[in-house]
Amino acid sequence: MLLTIDIGNTNTVLGVYKGERLAAHWRLTTARSQTVDEYGILARSLFENAGLEQNALEGIIISSVVPPLNATLAEMSEKYFGTKALFVEPGVRTGVPVIYDNPSEVGADRVVNAVAAHAKYGGPCIVVDFGTAITFDAISAKGEYLGGVIVPGVGIAAEALFARAARLPRVAIKDPGKIIGTNTVASMQAGLFYGYVDLVDGIVARMKEQMGEKTRVVATGGQASLVANGSKHIEAVDEHLTLEGLRIIWEMNRDKGAAERKLTAGPKDSGPGTKRGRK
Repeated sequence: MLLTIDIGNTNTVLGVYKGERLAAHWRLTTARSQTVDEYGILARSLFENAGLEQNALEGIIISSVVPPLNATLAEMSEKYFGTKALFVEPGVRTGVPVIYDNPSEVGADRVVNAVAAHAKYGGPCIVVDFGTAITFDAISAKGEYLGGVIVPGVGIAAEALFARAARLPRVAIKDPGKIIGTNTVASMQAGLFYGYVDLVDGIVARMKEQMGEKTRVVATGGQASLVANGSKHIEAVDEHLTLEGLRIIWEMNRDKGAAERKLTAGPKDSGPGTKRGRK
């Protein structure tokens, strides 16, 4: 079994693979203040509740955009699972050349998404990832990471609206069914939903002008399904795209340094360094 972990600014997503099959997955709030033991006990509890045998775990791979948590998760991996985690970072094989002014600036999750999207959907393609920020990533027909776009996420925009406008209530982010709202809640929902649908479609349309109209568009992340329902360009929603990318990268790197990642000690004890992904 393989444990895949994607640490984002808002959520941390975990998945357990048995071969190529995703056997279990969880979405948690990213808690920067949690200790090694808190993460370890939580992870063990998740395994137990899912009926998974932690001793059957062969490895752990992590992508992270929250550097302060890397050492915590590294130590948790060794202490509670007896395995040195592989972090997606420079030097880790991904099969994706990064065509970026400074490749080290590209978040590990964006490269991981590019790996999975090209493997599953081919290229050229665009990945729209709905997280704390919405990222648009361009992958060429050859599987190269070309760059992309970053905009504030739907949640950030909504929170700013609630915080800065005293008379506006907190509302659920959903499709109100019509663009012209006839009350405050519907008007705010229309602005958030249709505003972001049109933002996504507008950016994707401009990217397609540069990449070609046959470019496929895949969405993943928190609000992917919601926005995809109103989008003209999103063709597929892939909830587990990042976890799949981590699995693929693990397979590419499992022979390289496998012996040093697996501890020879019996029970479960201690943790490794920090890493982040691209080629």
